[in-house]
Amino acid sequence: MKPKIGAHVSVAGGLEKGIENALAIGAECIQIFGASPRQWAAKIPSQEEIARYRAAVQRSGIGPVFLHAAYLVNLASPDKGIYEKSVKNLAQHLRIAEAISAEGLIFHVGAGKELPREKATSQVAKGVQEVLRQAPGKVQLIMENSATPKKLGDSPEEIGEIMAQVRSPRVKMCLDTAHACGAGLLASFSKQEILKFVRGLDKSVGLENLVAIHANDSKAPSGSARDLHENIGKGYIGKAGFRHLLAESKLRGKPWILEVPGFSGEGPDKKNVEMLKSLR
Repeated sequence: MKPKIGAHVSVAGGLEKGIENALAIGAECIQIFGASPRQWAAKIPSQEEIARYRAAVQRSGIGPVFLHAAYLVNLASPDKGIYEKSVKNLAQHLRIAEAISAEGLIFHVGAGKELPREKATSQVAKGVQEVLRQAPGKVQLIMENSATPKKLGDSPEEIGEIMAQVRSPRVKMCLDTAHACGAGLLASFSKQEILKFVRGLDKSVGLENLVAIHANDSKAPSGSARDLHENIGKGYIGKAGFRHLLAESKLRGKPWILEVPGFSGEGPDKKNVEMLKSLR
């Protein structure tokens, strides 16, 4: 079975526009923002907008659909105000995901800054538990790996530790390939290295808990601790690296979502989607 290839798409003008934009670039699965990623306030879409969106999804056959959380969110923050606003915002975005029957909400774990790592990790786990309590349902809350040790979640082991503390079947992981490169989790993206990485991922997180892959090339080399997305084949992972990743049987069944700058600088485009499809 070939993996589904999709992208983050704009929903400017209404949620159903995301489906229209996905079809235009050949995306088979998508990621969208359920509300502004740069504001603390988040409004649940109207029933009319949700109905139009659901009809568009049904007609298109596109899925799964993931939401991405606001960039402001930081459950590891030592600032109590930011932590509390992060919990509230994540819970609201999770409610939006539930309202539109999305697969889950992907979020960045956050930076603990001056907090000791262990304390920051424990705070994130408690924050996740509170988000799940405030937004009950079936939708998943999905942690994304980071590219730098300045932020929590730069290794599967740390994400696995948070999951172990939360102890909820709703908590999952999204693997970002550019972040994995920046964090030095993979150096050459060779078949052997990928196999070793996947085995470690299974041990730390459980491959059944890996629910999405952000397929991004990296403008920065392995171990740079930099988060710089690049178009497929133009970065340090390269076409060969993605061919090896897509060939790994334990990753093939996951949805692959592009978050690249695009060849025209306007975000994921048809050329990137087609290139990734040609490598699967």
